[in-house]
Amino acid sequence: MSDEYAKSSPDDRETNGPFDEVEVSGVRPYVDLGSLKLVPREGLNLRLEVEEGSGRVVAAALDFRGSTLQVQPFAASRNAGLWGEIRSQLSEQVAKQGGHVEEYAGVLGPELSCRVPVSTPSGPGFQDVRFIGVDGPRWFLRGVIAGPAAVDAEQGTVMMDLFRSIVVVRGQAPLPPRELLPLRVPAQASGTTQAR
Repeated sequence: MSDEYAKSSPDDRETNGPFDEVEVSGVRPYVDLGSLKLVPREGLNLRLEVEEGSGRVVAAALDFRGSTLQVQPFAASRNAGLWGEIRSQLSEQVAKQGGHVEEYAGVLGPELSCRVPVSTPSGPGFQDVRFIGVDGPRWFLRGVIAGPAAVDAEQGTVMMDLFRSIVVVRGQAPLPPRELLPLRVPAQASGTTQAR
């Protein structure tokens, strides 16, 4: 199998996350988003990104300590990974937009550090973002870190801990690779977590 299709995940994923639902006990309190479960923590603000027209929830954005981690879970095959292929596509997209991409080895494996062009009130500018990804059993979890944590190592570690605490609920339904796993508004939002 070529590197592009090999699974990419840290050696300690099963014990340190991001987790598959069978790897965690049901004792902890979780915010249930359907295919994702989040551990509530003080100061964490949850925003759900909804597709216009369909009303489908397409991503969860976690605002924490001045930075944002956007996460999306996808179906994947049992044997092949998605992160290699998705990483090369992201690199191409950022380069086409006139941005800068650097790939390096992080704690989860390969990740992308990017400067992407954005429009600001004072004109064109750049935003620093980090793309991270982990291939799990029959799923792939992608994260995008924006804000100070994209460039600051200490704050980046905080967002990495947040990413690794996520539980993915793949479900048994047969889905093609790269299909977004269903996300939903949590039944009850706690004081530290809000859906919008």
